[in-house]
Amino acid sequence: QVQLVESGGGLVQPGGSLRLSCAASQSISNIQIMGWYRQAPGKQRDLVATIRRGGATNYADSVKGRFTISRDAAKNTVYLQMNSLKSEDTAVYYCSIQDWFENYWGQGTQVTVSS
Repeated sequence: QVQLVESGGGLVQPGGSLRLSCAASQSISNIQIMGWYRQAPGKQRDLVATIRRGGATNYADSVKGRFTISRDAAKNTVYLQMNSLKSEDTAVYYCSIQDWFENYWGQGTQVTVSS
């Protein structure tokens, strides 16, 4: 089974930046959507950003202008560049890669924004 391994989380001050990475353990064919989601304690898991096969992106209103989603040429690694971080961005961030048959999820990486 494909495994998604996340990295890049940590503790950062408000206004700071982090870059999250999510790499698949093997190539995935027919990728439709790659994305990032986040979940704070006691809250639902919410969409942060997605990128489709043709490169079209979608962002939650709360992160527009601050976060950028991107992928590598093989479409097996997805990144989230997070700038101008706010305390409200604190959550566990999960990556997802979806093809026609399966949804793959990362293990989650903690992002904490605090002074």
